[in-house]
Amino acid sequence: MNHPELDIDKITRQLEDAKAALIDQSYQSKESRATVMLDQQSVGRLSRMDALQGQAMAKAEEDRRQMAIRRIDAALARIDRGEYGECIECGEWIAAKRLEWDPAVLKCIDCAE
Repeated sequence: MNHPELDIDKITRQLEDAKAALIDQSYQSKESRATVMLDQQSVGRLSRMDALQGQAMAKAEEDRRQMAIRRIDAALARIDRGEYGECIECGEWIAAKRLEWDPAVLKCIDCAE
């Protein structure tokens, strides 16, 4: 049984909307993660270093987005199984306010510490 104090349909919509936004951001930032060209004639050494640093930051941000998508997918799977809102460690209900703040959270506050 999913968490009795929550509107599961609303939570599902929030999770799906958040996932769609992350996928859109990933698509929009695809160019910033592309390979940096090493043409010394058109780009100076410092500019190329800046471009490489920008690329590295974009890749790190994409990694964070992909992790968030995996967390959302896991939360949606828990909803489908009827386990949404149960702490994965102790099995008690996670506080409704905590789930409203982060619908993909896995543990109650006590087990998260």
